[in-house]
Amino acid sequence: MIEPAEIVKRAFDIRQIRTDFPILNTTMNGKPLVFLDSAASSQKPLAVIDAMDEYYKTGHANVHRGVYQLSQKATDQFEQSRRTVQHFLNAEHDHEIIFVRGTTEGINLVASSYGDKFVRKGDEIIVSGLEHHSNIVPWLMLCERKGAVLKVIPVLDNGELDMNVYAQLLNEKVQIVAVNHISNALGTINPVEKIIGMAHEHGIPVLIDGAQATPHMEVDVQALDADFYVFSGHKVFGPTGIGILYGKEKWLNEMPPYQGGGEMISRVSFEKTTYNELPFKFEAGTPDIAGVIGLGAAIEYLQGIDMEAVRDYEHQLLIYATEQLSQIDGIRFIGTAAEKASVVSFLIDGLHPYDVGAILDKLGIAVRTGHHCAQPLMDRFGIPGTVRASMAFYNTFEEINALVNGVKKAIDLLK
Repeated sequence: MIEPAEIVKRAFDIRQIRTDFPILNTTMNGKPLVFLDSAASSQKPLAVIDAMDEYYKTGHANVHRGVYQLSQKATDQFEQSRRTVQHFLNAEHDHEIIFVRGTTEGINLVASSYGDKFVRKGDEIIVSGLEHHSNIVPWLMLCERKGAVLKVIPVLDNGELDMNVYAQLLNEKVQIVAVNHISNALGTINPVEKIIGMAHEHGIPVLIDGAQATPHMEVDVQALDADFYVFSGHKVFGPTGIGILYGKEKWLNEMPPYQGGGEMISRVSFEKTTYNELPFKFEAGTPDIAGVIGLGAAIEYLQGIDMEAVRDYEHQLLIYATEQLSQIDGIRFIGTAAEKASVVSFLIDGLHPYDVGAILDKLGIAVRTGHHCAQPLMDRFGIPGTVRASMAFYNTFEEINALVNGVKKAIDLLK
């Protein structure tokens, strides 16, 4: 693992970037793969694949449990990944970084642990109409357990949040606000700093779902003043089954453990259990060691790229895709916020999204179709779902051209 001070950022070079991702040179249905579904799960660079392979081939042992050299080496790698994530998010302490299975488990941990301690009957929880099911269902479950009420920030016609209504929802009954940084379905970039600041004026903590933000922009949890921030490894070019919950030390210390078992304890008898210190209080059982090492490698890979250049390049891809697709008769974009990540969500008049996606698949073009685990948002627009093309920094303008031509072919075949 590399210390942040040792990382030298390389200039952004799309040709070099693409060589780092072996899957981009493969085919799908006999056609060159055009992968436009990174919002669902991003592809993995060789640096990640090699780091996990090397651990399993020459470095596997359990962590925090052995005095022998192999275990100490694995522990060092594991904890270095924690520090890598700390610097990636600019967290104040490394023990504020909790390893979880992904964004979903991170949100469930907070809903269960924070919710069970601080939420009471009649209290309110605020989410937004842009949320993924992972940031809706855990709060609904908490409300059902506690007799609390879920309040929703409405979505405007352009896919932005109605901040005037949000201001009206904030009151002494609200115990937590939970919103995404970027909408997975529409690409809307939410004004999370403003959302957090307004909540804090009322003494309300805020959880930010950063699953879609961390692959596209630098995140500073201290500058945002986020109380909780969650993201998934597989969205940020790392492995599946691993993710991060960042929590301010003061909240994590007050929250009870989420699960019981090994590692999260200090002392156990049949009469009493004494819990471990942070971060281990929330990391019961043997962790996904290879996943943690792979996540560390993914973040180091990102830290070695000029993220400002990445964001600019992805914005150019977004503008180009929007302009080219807009020339197709009958297209309707869902989500036209002023601030967007590289996601284009659309419908074609008279065509079902699934049918369009199936034809694109035959052409080697991978897009997502359906409700994108955001059914309330689809209901808001009165649609069953969309075709969603989500781009990352390894995509090219030529691939956008392939998408546009593929959509035109789908229209010719289906109409």
